[in-house]
Amino acid sequence: MAVNAYLNFEGNTREAIEFYVKAFELEMPEISTFGESPQNPEYPLPEEAKNLVMHSSLNICGSNVMFSDTFPGMPFTVGNNINLAVVINDLDKLRKYFNNLQAGGTVTMELQETFWSKSFGQLTDKFGINWMFSHESE
Repeated sequence: MAVNAYLNFEGNTREAIEFYVKAFELEMPEISTFGESPQNPEYPLPEEAKNLVMHSSLNICGSNVMFSDTFPGMPFTVGNNINLAVVINDLDKLRKYFNNLQAGGTVTMELQETFWSKSFGQLTDKFGINWMFSHESE
């Protein structure tokens, strides 16, 4: 089980990744774009989103730090662009923790299956902390 930092940027994630790779003397990671993800014909991907970073991660001093651009039209505020990501392989605990943290908070994405996870969801807890939950297969 891990809790990872997830950093969001407004179109300059590649630049940020390159900066951190150089600063921490790391190898360039794999970068997935929104355009490379499976497309839903009911929700066509805007042209300006295709080359934006959907996901990447770096292991910085033993901690996984994940990166993504915000999707066009989604709110972005410097200072609020960090989430804590709970990534575990126990689906029951994932649901339990998600349900526990939503008390008094706001669910921004219900737990649901995605193409990258059996169960993924997001919420902001009653203290204003943004959380992401992702089931990770063994």
